[in-house]
Amino acid sequence: MKQVTAVLIGAGLRGGYVYSEYALEHPEEFRVVAVAEPDETRRREFAQKHQIPETMQFESYEELLEQEKLADCAMVCTQDKMHYEPVIKALEKGYHVLCEKPMSPNKQEIMEMGAMAEKYDRILSICHVLRYSPFFTKIKSLLEDGKIGRLMSIQQIEEVGYWHHAHSFVRGNWRNAEESSPMILQKCCHDMDILLWLVGSHCKRISSFGERTFFREENAPEHAPAYCLDGCPDRDTCPYYAPKFYLEHEKAVEDGLIYAVTNDISPQNVTKVLKTSPYGRCVFHCDNTVVDHQVVNLEFENQVHVSFAMCAFTKQCAREINLMGTTGQIRGNMETGRIEVLDFVSGTVENIQLHTPAKGHSGSDTAMMKEFVRTVAGEMPVKTSAAISVESHLIALAAEEARVSGQVIDMNTYKM
Repeated sequence: MKQVTAVLIGAGLRGGYVYSEYALEHPEEFRVVAVAEPDETRRREFAQKHQIPETMQFESYEELLEQEKLADCAMVCTQDKMHYEPVIKALEKGYHVLCEKPMSPNKQEIMEMGAMAEKYDRILSICHVLRYSPFFTKIKSLLEDGKIGRLMSIQQIEEVGYWHHAHSFVRGNWRNAEESSPMILQKCCHDMDILLWLVGSHCKRISSFGERTFFREENAPEHAPAYCLDGCPDRDTCPYYAPKFYLEHEKAVEDGLIYAVTNDISPQNVTKVLKTSPYGRCVFHCDNTVVDHQVVNLEFENQVHVSFAMCAFTKQCAREINLMGTTGQIRGNMETGRIEVLDFVSGTVENIQLHTPAKGHSGSDTAMMKEFVRTVAGEMPVKTSAAISVESHLIALAAEEARVSGQVIDMNTYKM
């Protein structure tokens, strides 16, 4: 296949360290030829790693997209509220687009992005990476093969991980719904998308309940300072003590979370930075507004009912699913790659063990990039259209409206 070229808009963790890594691992297939990133240090480090000349380094997406079309596709990996304009301009310019999820926290912007992709006949692929995981691909195959008869109900749990929630949704960029997105959209649009895909029908009605219960000012230990390193009296017993996580927890480096704090990850520098960085704050003294636990109930047009739960208070980041059908049941854990298929007729239990890489959403990130590159190259059809991503995003936004209002949301009315 021919080499696919790309421009990167936003060289943060997902764009700079995850999706673009595919170009370094498969240079014969994919190459990043230009980057737009306002942070000079981050921009120059990315450009050096990908051998991008200074003439192809830009401070803003506006400057990059003013140029003549530079590549086959654009990867838009900015913050949630900064996706709409570069996506629209890139589509107008003739780029195929890979956009980090969520598309936008704004319903009208989401719908317009989908419409513009259709208007310009461009690929608009949203990073719903779970569709590309070996785990959910296998479960979809089992359903299509009729292994449990007619699907009736699904229960899915997303275990966020206490440390991940503290990093991203209490101290980090997605802590405040007004600045980014509500939790159900930012973190769980993956799940809304995968559930929509597995059920194979349109969502009819939604209810939801959830709160920010624990990470609040009133729950702070007595005499807890604003920053952990300002002499916290509970540093030895608090699981959210920032230096302990960023200097000792294996996931801090393994998942790249430390690079949100600083690029110089020496213990001395990390300690210094945490004294003033948002990531060094006490989790009870932050400006976070997103929920730390939430449940969503969904009714689909084919009469399948789904119960989804998200919770911050778990040891690991994990997804567990239970699918119940008329002649069988499927239970699985994405992180372990374990799937059980229970047959009601024979009484047998089939145990399936998949190889699931520990990093990158259990291998989903790499699989998604591989398919996107091949789709842009014309080697394979689009796996999921922008219209499907629009629908799953609207489900997430409707779930948030249901949570806030306490009402059951009718999706046909909500889409109008």
